[in-house]
Amino acid sequence: MAFFRSFTEGLNRTRQNMLGKIANVLGVTQIDEDTWDDLEAVLIQADVGVDSAGEIIQRLQNYTEENGITRTSDLQKQLFIELRSLLEAPPPLTFPGNPCVLMMVGVNGSGKTTTSAKLAQHFRQQYGLSPILAACDTFRAAAVEQLQVWGGRLGVEVISSVHGADPGAVLHDAISAARSRGNNLVIADTAGRLHTKYNLMEELKKVHRVAGRAEAGAPHHVWLVLDAVTGQNAMHQARAFKEAAHVTGVVITKLDSSARGGMVFAIRQELGLPVYYLGLGEKVEDLRPFNPDAFVEALVKSREPNE
Repeated sequence: MAFFRSFTEGLNRTRQNMLGKIANVLGVTQIDEDTWDDLEAVLIQADVGVDSAGEIIQRLQNYTEENGITRTSDLQKQLFIELRSLLEAPPPLTFPGNPCVLMMVGVNGSGKTTTSAKLAQHFRQQYGLSPILAACDTFRAAAVEQLQVWGGRLGVEVISSVHGADPGAVLHDAISAARSRGNNLVIADTAGRLHTKYNLMEELKKVHRVAGRAEAGAPHHVWLVLDAVTGQNAMHQARAFKEAAHVTGVVITKLDSSARGGMVFAIRQELGLPVYYLGLGEKVEDLRPFNPDAFVEALVKSREPNE
């Protein structure tokens, strides 16, 4: 199945990291205290998160007591079940507003610009929408040019301004342009900013307010783009952005380059934010809607290449 294979290939590093270590822990031995410590360590190393790892271990301990399980080899299937139970499918996407406004936020280098362009193509192909890209990163020298290159490649209009322009004004112009030209989606690529910089986070709040004045209820979605390579550091970013920008969902990029795919569990459990998309490669089609079944299956099960 192509959908499963895309997850399997994209999550290869995380899967190899987790599966190998889990296999070492869950060999044909008796369950003892070391089993629980070693298994918890594997989960934490994969960035599942301390709280989530502790919850999984507690559930597995309860399972072994209730069912009289004594051998570690009998725990593997239940571990997969417990991992899946921590995840939820994201709510169905809706696109209210005229136009709908999706604001992309995150730190520098997380992949916001590329992800914004990929989403424009995805929404056009899968939802029949007519997107416009708003180049609201007016401070990084190559940001506007990068977005324009993507827009030209995909045939999506990019609304931009001069270097150093007010990003709120750019978004306002993009919303006005979309309304006058019949486009029903604006994707705003905002400047990367460190979550610890007060002034930059305040500016993000301003852009949020401008969107609301330009279109009632906007931004209708605010998605935080997180780089999987940063692992648990991303959790600190997420908390700050969630508060400052009213984040409604998460896109995780560069999962194909990281062995830390377990952060998906931590985001859901510790932040209560839905994960909407995963970046599993560099091509446009490698941005995949998050599917918890396919995700867990790709992490913990192996399949033959021709399946």
